[in-house]
Amino acid sequence: MNAVNLMILGCAIVTFIPRLVPAIFVDKIKFSPKTEKFLNLLPYTALAALICPGVLTVDSKLWYIGLIGALVAAGLSWKKVPLGAIVILTVIILIIVYSIIPLI
Repeated sequence: MNAVNLMILGCAIVTFIPRLVPAIFVDKIKFSPKTEKFLNLLPYTALAALICPGVLTVDSKLWYIGLIGALVAAGLSWKKVPLGAIVILTVIILIIVYSIIPLI
């Protein structure tokens, strides 16, 4: 085994252990309702932190296109439209917006 393979194996172990330990023991720990609510909201917060910068950098010339797409998707999800329909409708609306913008 060469140094690169050992490095990859070491990185995998170092990454795997911190993810495995909480998964094993989290069922045995009782959290307060406030802490549980906080922990339940963490995935949404992380997702928002990943999505928001991308929304504003989709198109450098037309920065608002990503914002329009995010607003359409948020509105459709607020109305509890199925996820597949949200994706398809958002793409269709953005295609329409892209086709209208050169005319303005």
